[in-house]
Amino acid sequence: MASNFEILFTKQAKKDIQSLSPKLKAKLRLIILDVISVDPFQGKKLMGDLDGNFSYRLSLKDRIVYSVNKKKKIVYVKRARSHYGD
Repeated sequence: MASNFEILFTKQAKKDIQSLSPKLKAKLRLIILDVISVDPFQGKKLMGDLDGNFSYRLSLKDRIVYSVNKKKKIVYVKRARSHYGD
């Protein structure tokens, strides 16, 4: 599939990705290439502190948290790990 949106990672997201297992890294790559870069609005819209961001499930406890700049067609991946504080 052709990617419509450019994907950029924050320092925190890069740090999160380094701590993922090889299996989750591979899954993350597929989700970013096949889902988020094609249609970033498939993720769950977040509220509260994370209002304006989206979340996409990576595993039972891990999520990809990102924001979308519609005009520039850029997705900013902010987190790629658990949001439960562990």
